[in-house]
Amino acid sequence: MSPGIDISIIIPAYNEESRLRAGFDRLRPTLDVLDPQRLEVIVIDDGSNDKTMLHAHEVYGHLANTQFIQQPSNLGKGAAIKLGIAAARGEHLITADADMAIDPRHFPAFDVALGSSDVVPGSRAVNGRIRYDSLLRTYAGAAFNVIVRHYTKTEIRDTQCGCKGFRRGPARLLALLAMVDRFAFDAEMLYLAHRLGLRVEPLTVDWEDIKGSSVRVAHDSLEMLRDIRGLSRTAYENPVVVLERDVQGQSIVAPAREARLSGLVLARGPVDTLLVLPRDGSLGGLGVASVMGAQLRTARLEELEQRTYEAV
Repeated sequence: MSPGIDISIIIPAYNEESRLRAGFDRLRPTLDVLDPQRLEVIVIDDGSNDKTMLHAHEVYGHLANTQFIQQPSNLGKGAAIKLGIAAARGEHLITADADMAIDPRHFPAFDVALGSSDVVPGSRAVNGRIRYDSLLRTYAGAAFNVIVRHYTKTEIRDTQCGCKGFRRGPARLLALLAMVDRFAFDAEMLYLAHRLGLRVEPLTVDWEDIKGSSVRVAHDSLEMLRDIRGLSRTAYENPVVVLERDVQGQSIVAPAREARLSGLVLARGPVDTLLVLPRDGSLGGLGVASVMGAQLRTARLEELEQRTYEAV
């Protein structure tokens, strides 16, 4: 990790050229509170067909630490966030929509909360319900959340809030395990956090229902329900390299780089440490295993529960 970066703000963006500037204006006061020298902003253009990436450079390019990543095609918000997590250098990560609809003044509170929690989902819910401008949307959102909580076994009242905080190690593991690339990604992350036994503590946030979102409520809700219903039937398995319990994370960096692997995490347990790889990372994992004198195999989700997680 590059020294000095404490917080990474991850911004997925799809056709957001018209909202990036206003989003930055909402973020600007918070940058005066958080030391910009110890913070990075990562903008992931998810295959936009407008000038999102050009505007991102214009809006955020003057900051001390920035990364701009462009997907070749529209793969989905979840895919963009996973890529941002893999690239993040801070120990605390905050995901935020391009319009900064969640008031960025909450970001320091996310940073503090991550001192004791692995995942800090922002929650727009008041008395258990998110209140939109439309009464119909408010009731539909409440009904949808009941369904989400049923299938994911989470008690979180606002799974779809675009602003969430993560510790980098657990975030890396969630990103490696997650299979959903589109809008049900948030719910899947919370489902996996529950399965892994991570510490999840919501943070109440203020927000504006800003117009211009690319979400297609009816179409995307149906797609999300389909994806969410399949979570409990999903066999979450990843290739892992089995290492000694006390292996030093720094010793993994060079072999992983040689194998062209990134975004990895060490899952430390009482008996061994598992280097968790992407699902398509078995070939590179063979190289790491050879260098480390270790074994490459597949691990189920259950084997990764109740461990400590360290980003490589």
